[in-house]
Amino acid sequence: MEDGSRGSGPLAPYSNISHIAQLWGRFGKVKVVPTASANAERLYNIEEEFFVATQLQPGGFNPTVIRKKDITYSSIVAFFAWMFSVYDYILFGTLLPVMAIEFKWTTAYSARIVTFVSVGIFIISLLVGPMIDTLGRKKSMVITTVFAALSSLLTALTFSPIYLVLVRSLSGMGYAEQAVNTTYLSEIYNEKERGFLYSFVQGGWPIGVLFASLMTALTLNAVGWRGVFAIAVFPAVIIVILSFKLKESPRFEAMQHARKLIKAERHAEAKEFGEKYGVAVDKIQKFTFGQLFASDIRRQTISVSLAFLLNWFACQTFLVLGTTILVQGKGITFTNSLFMLVFSNALSYVGYIVLGWIGDRVGRRGTCAVSWLLAGVSYGFMVLWAQSIVAVTITYSLGLFFLIGSYSAFFSYIAESFPTRIRGTASAFVNSMGPLGAIIGSAIFSVIVGATSNNVILGAVASGVVPLLLSGLMILAARKIKPGTSLEDIST
Repeated sequence: MEDGSRGSGPLAPYSNISHIAQLWGRFGKVKVVPTASANAERLYNIEEEFFVATQLQPGGFNPTVIRKKDITYSSIVAFFAWMFSVYDYILFGTLLPVMAIEFKWTTAYSARIVTFVSVGIFIISLLVGPMIDTLGRKKSMVITTVFAALSSLLTALTFSPIYLVLVRSLSGMGYAEQAVNTTYLSEIYNEKERGFLYSFVQGGWPIGVLFASLMTALTLNAVGWRGVFAIAVFPAVIIVILSFKLKESPRFEAMQHARKLIKAERHAEAKEFGEKYGVAVDKIQKFTFGQLFASDIRRQTISVSLAFLLNWFACQTFLVLGTTILVQGKGITFTNSLFMLVFSNALSYVGYIVLGWIGDRVGRRGTCAVSWLLAGVSYGFMVLWAQSIVAVTITYSLGLFFLIGSYSAFFSYIAESFPTRIRGTASAFVNSMGPLGAIIGSAIFSVIVGATSNNVILGAVASGVVPLLLSGLMILAARKIKPGTSLEDIST
């Protein structure tokens, strides 16, 4: 039986014995483990190390087989898709001052453009959710990467601020790449190592930030800002091509099969199928955004969304406005501030891996809460007490380690917080709180700095430290999920 083949008939389950034998010969020792779940029935799991290839019991339906090599390939493609989406996302902020010089925009006018772009990104990233749950995880990855490439290309052709706002809003698709990734990968990763494996992919953020800075430094003088944006198109196109070889999530395929049964008016069969495989057939046809606020899910949606919103106040303050705080607030030279940003972003990649691993073992909610509280303490010490460049570097780097390093645990937590039928919508909805938080965080910082004769320290505390500490408390209002629990056992 080849990858993705379909089987049917009463003896179909037993025909997979030959498939197991093929896996034995190809991968070495393979263990067959019977499994059971209160909400989902799976015939068997084929385990090799911590990778799981799952086949659901046939009945006119067999999902695509996901093997170790497929998981590795999917992880690599997802990493580069996210990395280059971040690359495009960061390029705009990096090159905006250069663009402003050409178009003769003032700093205040540029800030207004950024605000409108953030609103556009918020709206576009919201729309990605229903697409993930309707078209599928694989197709959504292709589409979001295409739009990230398109955003870069069209930005290179900028001729007016209105045009720029419109085309940069498309980068919301690229920003939503992490919602696609967390939905897709959480459904093919083993639940015992879900956060650790995802950490390598989510770590594409600091790598993308560093790559954008590097490419700008190497190419800006040679090709200009338009050329830098144009160059960003090529890696995205390669990722799109590679994405066509991805395999769809078996869990999404199960949901689609249930939808087909309902459409064919085979309701009894659909109900039986849903009971076996953890698909709530009475809900899969309903509007996904509406389900986010159903009585059984509402608290989780609100808690994680508010936590991420507050968290992004701090991201905007200490990442986007980081050089302003370091230079004007702490007296660090601009050159040293750039060195600190490079060093801290590199360290944060280690944070993704470490905190992803910890979340798999002690729980992701608790990992995020403690990490964000520690980040708040680190940044608080930096802005209020740290004086030497060594002390500032250490506290700033520790803050970033815990602030964004915990996102490997956080996005894995989002994925397992919601059922398959709305997982994509939920991930995109929570993710869209990021640009909204950036807008509010920037506004708070600007108002306080303007009202206090340029008191950057007070602005950093109000827009960064305090919201960060609150986000660590807010996440505790969400439900606690036991580590290593299968998605179907958490919610349907």
